[in-house]
This record gives sequence, C-alpha cells and structure tokens, in this order.
Amino acid sequence: MSKNQSISRRSFLRTTAAAATAPLILPACVTTPTGPRPAPSGRVNLGCIGVGNQGINDMRGLIRDKRVQLVAVCDVNKGSQTGYWGDRAGGREVAHEIGTAHYADQATSGVFKGIDIYADYRELLARDDIDAVLIAVPDHWHALTVVDAANAGKDIYGEKPLSLTIREGRLMSDAVKRNRVVFQTGSQQRSDSKFHHACELVRNGYIGDLHTVKCGLPGGTPDISKQGHRTAPETPPPGFDYDFWLGPAPDAPYRPACSHVNWRWVFDYSGGQITDWGGHHPDIAQWGMGTVDTGPTKIMNPSVEYSDHAVFNTASKYRVEYEYANGVNLVVASDERGGVTFEGDNGWIYVNRGEIESDPTSPLDVELGDDYIKLYKSPGHGRDFIDCVFERRDPVAPIEDAHRSISISHLGNIAMKVGRDLTWDPEKEIFPGDEEANQYLHRPYRGPWKLDGLPKGGKSLGA
Repeated sequence: MSKNQSISRRSFLRTTAAAATAPLILPACVTTPTGPRPAPSGRVNLGCIGVGNQGINDMRGLIRDKRVQLVAVCDVNKGSQTGYWGDRAGGREVAHEIGTAHYADQATSGVFKGIDIYADYRELLARDDIDAVLIAVPDHWHALTVVDAANAGKDIYGEKPLSLTIREGRLMSDAVKRNRVVFQTGSQQRSDSKFHHACELVRNGYIGDLHTVKCGLPGGTPDISKQGHRTAPETPPPGFDYDFWLGPAPDAPYRPACSHVNWRWVFDYSGGQITDWGGHHPDIAQWGMGTVDTGPTKIMNPSVEYSDHAVFNTASKYRVEYEYANGVNLVVASDERGGVTFEGDNGWIYVNRGEIESDPTSPLDVELGDDYIKLYKSPGHGRDFIDCVFERRDPVAPIEDAHRSISISHLGNIAMKVGRDLTWDPEKEIFPGDEEANQYLHRPYRGPWKLDGLPKGGKSLGA
C-alpha cells in the first residue's frame, strides 16, 4: 500500500473482515504531517500511558503530526509534585495541560476540550476509539502494559529499553506479532542519518571484514531528579498511587530517591546505565553487524563496580565482551569512547549523536546505489511510526529487533552478577545447562499482577 492509498487504522481494521465483499474506504484527504489537517476519519487517535519524563517529550513530538489526535493521557501520578528530570513536575494533569494548550492554540476559539485523563491504563485500553498508544512507563511496567495493549489491538510506540528481563521481552514480541499490531521502539538513533549511514557502510564492506564493535555507554548513577538524597522511607505524596507504581515489583516503602527518574539505578525497576542505554548504542551495533534477529553465543570477561549509594544498586562501572557465531566480537563498556566504533580489517567507522568519523575518511562521502545493501530509511522516528500505522507495516525499530538488542545488556548484567563467562543459545534463549544463570532470565511478580506465559520462579538481579 502506498502512502497515497493509506487509510485510517480504524477503517483498516473495520474493513478487513469484510474485505471480500466491501470496497476499501479512503480518508477524506491525503494525510501528511505538514499538509492540511485530515478529517477525523483519517486521524490516529492516540492515548499516552506514562507521562512523566520521556513520555511528555514523546507526546509533544507525536501530536505535532497533523494525522494524530491526542484523546487520552494516563499516569499513576496526578502531577502535584516534582522529582522528574531536573526536579520538574510531571504526571497526567501536566500532560493534559500541555495537550490541551497545543490544540487550543490551533482552535479559532482558543479553547479545546477533548483529552480525557486516567489513572489506570486498563481503562484507557478499553476504549474502542483509541487506535494507538504511547507507552513510557518505568521498565518494570513495560511488559504488562505492552502485552495488554497488543491484546487490545492497539498500535504501540514503546519506550526503550524494551523489557526488564529477557523472558518478558520474548512475551512482548510474541504478543505484538500474534495481534498483528505495529510497534515502534523509542530507539530513535535508527532514524538518525549518521547512524544509518555508518551502518550501511559497514554492512557493505567499506571497512573490510568486520571483526570488533565497541559500544561506549555512560557509567555512574547520576541524581537526575535531584532527589537522590531522600533515601529514607516517606509517606507517598497526595495524588501519587505508589502501590500502583510498584505494580509487579517487590513491595518496598516509598523513597523519593527511587521514583520518577532515579528508578533506573534500582534493579527491581531497571538495570542501570547498561540497560538505559542498551536500546541505543548496542542496538546500532546489532544493526551494523546484521545480527538484528539473533544474539551472541558467548559472554566473556565481565567486570563491574556496583554503586555505593544507599539505595541505588546497579553497576556504576562495567565492561562485558561478547562473541557472535560469525566471529565478530562486541564490547559494551563504560570506559570505551561514547558511541559505536566498528573495526574491520581495512579501517574503522565511529558514530555518535552528531558525529561520524572514519579511517580512511573516504567512505564517509560514499552514496550507495540501489545495488548495495540498503537499510530502512526513516523519515523521523515519530513520523515513521504514524506512517506505519496507516500502511500496516513494520517501522525502523520493530519490537523483535528491540528484544534482541536489549538482551545484550541483560546478558551482560547476568554475567556480571554471577561473575563468570557464560554460553548463550540465541535461538532457545537460554544458558544451556546453567541453572544459576537461567534463574535471572525472569523475575517473580508481586501479586495480584501476573503476565501470562511467564514461568514461575526466577530471581531479581538485586536479590
């Protein structure tokens, strides 16, 4: 289906069942991000789940597309307190105000009423008129919200890192595939021209045979929210449903140091810098290596220093090496140059946000023709997602790729936890014959929350 033949997702789903006897109904006008605002039947109705930090940023970007209509926002936090990025406010009422102001500015009357507010994401998903959802919740909530959204038939823009554990990621990817919904991972570097160009050059042999890839990721456990000193238990503030925020994570007292942003540095909720950045540079490494549907076979030489903070327990310094079946070695480390360096027998290419270098320098000027390996060219991460919602195809950062990429970081965390080399079967997604390592492939859920298909048992890396 071409862009000029795109239909609304609601029309697509409603007409699919009757396709044999009914003609396909097109929207009222050709829909483009910068063209005329389409008729309601040609818009994607969007609901946003998790609107504290990146969720608000993503929401702002998506609603700039005239084909998108924001109709609902959801967060367990009403938005009456700060503690997000740079100690600013966030939550459902903050997002509602931003969305309402956006549409009011476009209205002749200067007034807009049309965005509903929810505290429970399941109520939002129950709405038949919502076509797509943005999910930007803490990592320990990713699996439940994504699987529920996929089962509800919603297309999904889901923030990285994809999952909290490898087995959660597998269930998420399978649910998206089973329900035939579109999923775009928030690994926006795939929509960046420099990362795209670097990966195409590597895939086409411009540095010779690839033998090593180095990913430099940040270290430390920085106090992003400016609340890191508040480590003692406190009473949750009004308007913040802390028990719902915990969800499937272990029961724990409310500590401002661990919520809103700094949850990244607590194993019950995330995996530290290696997973926070695992959906970025290791994802680009996979793209350039051509291993997006598989993973390493060996995890080697893990070294780690864990945070000495009172409540943060993830790695502050780390280094892990990986070996692939094709002989390529990958290094993920906090002491490597930030970005991705591809090394071949005829040179190297380095790429980071806003930077691309090579030795020799000649490949950087190459424009690849149609007879070369060409990677998916995204027009922009949010726009690509909406294009794919209309055209019913996979975007630049599909969920299976995201699962395979974040598995690299999960494997590294497990190797650092057990303190030794590991053998990995990327097809079966197990450590063959290694009971100690396999117990970290998933973690127990706190009741009453459960994820169908998740095995019993498991163990948290923070245990």
